[in-house]
Amino acid sequence: MLRIFQKTATMSINKILILFFHPLFEKSCVNKALVQNIPSSKHITFHDIYEEYPNFDIDVKREQLLLANHDIIIWHHPMYWYNCPPLMKQWMDMVLEYGWAYGKKGNMLKNKIIFQVITTGGDRESFCEMGNDRNRIVNLLESFTQTATVCNMEYLPPFVVHGTYKMKRDDCANKGLIYGRLLDYLVKNNLEISEIASHEYLNDWFSTKQN
Repeated sequence: MLRIFQKTATMSINKILILFFHPLFEKSCVNKALVQNIPSSKHITFHDIYEEYPNFDIDVKREQLLLANHDIIIWHHPMYWYNCPPLMKQWMDMVLEYGWAYGKKGNMLKNKIIFQVITTGGDRESFCEMGNDRNRIVNLLESFTQTATVCNMEYLPPFVVHGTYKMKRDDCANKGLIYGRLLDYLVKNNLEISEIASHEYLNDWFSTKQN
């Protein structure tokens, strides 16, 4: 199901498309909190891909039209075995077509901004060369970074929620509030890509805007 949250606004700079990929959404406290805090705005489209395509029968043209009509694209998903859920991979394989998203004549996504919102059970300290996961999150996302580059998009650092397995309800709610404020900021402001890119996480950059 495609859900569009709307409210009256006097001005907007960016239209945001949130592509949500979670096969077990009903079991995720933190993702519920994130989604519930998406601002009610005509400039934000929330698209639950697993709900829309339970049989993995993706409507490619519809997805491409949605992408073309938005300025900022968000891949929102849990990290599954250092990667994305299977329907997200299929979505990428089918929707990001040669001649449309990339190639000599594939320029429909050129200069659009894209980033990932990721939830993971591991602590931030685990995702480093000396941690249990032996890699930083940004290193594990290299294939997504390169995909965005090939499609001529501006790839931003991810917004990451760590430690989801041991999060209390209040912690989830707090992360949701931060996410909602981030989305509101992204709608209303021009973004300095180089400034954002100097941070490891979008969370880190956005914290500088809250002071």
